Amino acid sequence: MSEQQNPAQAPAAPAVDDNQLIAERREKLKALRAAQAEGKGVAFPNDFKPADRAADLLAAVDGKTKEELDQANAEDRKITASIAGRMMLKRVMGKASFATLQDATGRFQIYVTRDDVGEDIYAAFKHWDLGDIVAAEGYLFKTRTGELSLHATKIRLLTKSLRPLPDKFHGVADQEIKYRQRYVDLITDESARQRFTARSKAISSMREFMVNHGFLEVETPMLHPIPGGANAKPFVTHHNALDQEMFLRIAPELYLKRLIVGGFERVFEINRSFRNEGISVRHNPEFTMMEFYAAFWHYQDLMDFTESLLRHVAMKALGTLQISYQGRAIDLSQPFQRMTIREAIHAHTEAGAHVDDPAWLISALKRLGMSEEEHRLSSRSLPSLQVMYFEEAVEEKLWQPTFIMEHPTEISPLARANDARPEVTERFELYITGREMANGFSELNDAEDQAARLQAQVDAKDAGDDEAMFFDHDFIRALEYGMPPTGGCGVGIDRFMMLLTDSPSIRDVILFPALRREAGL
Repeated sequence: MSEQQNPAQAPAAPAVDDNQLIAERREKLKALRAAQAEGKGVAFPNDFKPADRAADLLAAVDGKTKEELDQANAEDRKITASIAGRMMLKRVMGKASFATLQDATGRFQIYVTRDDVGEDIYAAFKHWDLGDIVAAEGYLFKTRTGELSLHATKIRLLTKSLRPLPDKFHGVADQEIKYRQRYVDLITDESARQRFTARSKAISSMREFMVNHGFLEVETPMLHPIPGGANAKPFVTHHNALDQEMFLRIAPELYLKRLIVGGFERVFEINRSFRNEGISVRHNPEFTMMEFYAAFWHYQDLMDFTESLLRHVAMKALGTLQISYQGRAIDLSQPFQRMTIREAIHAHTEAGAHVDDPAWLISALKRLGMSEEEHRLSSRSLPSLQVMYFEEAVEEKLWQPTFIMEHPTEISPLARANDARPEVTERFELYITGREMANGFSELNDAEDQAARLQAQVDAKDAGDDEAMFFDHDFIRALEYGMPPTGGCGVGIDRFMMLLTDSPSIRDVILFPALRREAGL
């Protein structure tokens, strides 16, 4: 079977090695270059601009009947069009052939005859390969089966594809290839293109929502002299001209709060952050967040706003608030549940009164597989043990949208402590499908308290905690000028996109996820 034949049209034949196909295609390109050297065409022309797109043609003309188009063509009232795209299917039938071109909007069929395009061009067309980029001009008609098509009067080869598509009828089956060669995934899998189109629409709607609510979009540094804004291990590099160590940012928080000090009362940033940590279905070392800060807001205001924001984005991207994720329903239309960490443990475990018993919590954590040596359980405070037990026993059970509140002050170094219960903070984390989607809190604006908290982080780092924060003297200096009461929140865009696109892995919603370097490349 030749590479471009439809299997329904020809008997089965032994599989052809990809290396052989690539070699054959290179020979075809070699012939094109030789023809160019003789003044007969251009191997890679760059002078064609398609006037039409597949989806636009279908939307504008598909309502016309075959008879209406036939009559218009017979009366020389042809609807002309020109398109270009990657050739995905091809059926050669003597003096006439069909091919399907795919552009950014979809697929469109072209009909090519020897009499219309000329014998030489038609002979060349029969040897063009699937994956080639082809241009076609002509007029529209409908086939006997009612498919809107372009009757080509001119065709051109714009780009010679040197590699065969992996499986022209079923897309890329190998998940590793999907991630490593996203370009191939996008060529062969319509659902992949739809997934990333939905991501783009979602981020655009998020930006629109923020601007419409008076937030100013800003850009803060990606290279930090001091990493801060989260408990995480940073990527480290060196700036030669400054001759100093620099860090890829783990969060934009401290710079955004500097802007609140400077008088911008509502700011947001959608951009990348980097954490030199593990890779999993939930984690990629390079990820996208939106962080926003509003003066004179507290954590309750943030929860209300975040709930409205995510509803808006879901409706814009999907047109519904009733979502199915991995076969289970999620309802974004109902008020998101709000629970403290203690309340969540009571609701989802058998802890009961033991929720306030450190010895019981340590025993329960050990039963869940945590070791004393690795996690230093006996030295943990009660609030810290409760958080650890929550993460191990409760987190994955929070399928419907749930705000979890009152995180311990000792693990929330940038959050404002609760006035009535200073051992916990005015902080929340939003969980959906058992995954953290957002983290926000009333910001700590007491410069002296913040300095003491950061010093405690430095002490923890000196004791071996490589995720503890550095002491940022300039940030403390900014707070000393005075920051108004402020609320701030970070939304994990990649994880939210997993939800909206029903994707099981974060790699499915990142165009080019981090992977171990491919052997030999």
